[in-house]
Amino acid sequence: MTDALTLTPNLAKPDDSYALLLAAHEGLTKAQSDALNARLILLLANHIGDSQVLKQALTEAKRGLRDD
Repeated sequence: MTDALTLTPNLAKPDDSYALLLAAHEGLTKAQSDALNARLILLLANHIGDSQVLKQALTEAKRGLRDD
């Protein structure tokens, strides 16, 4: 059975996690920052390892970005 995407808060220290993300981008150009984001997404997608959960995550991430 496929696991569902966790949408409830699940980070012990979300502010610290956010700060880590911001710090990782410090000093990078826009292109480098975009490449970092792409690499991070691929690493996390590999960690998830479930295409249905990844599909749920992509759907959720796109929610509200379009004027449907």
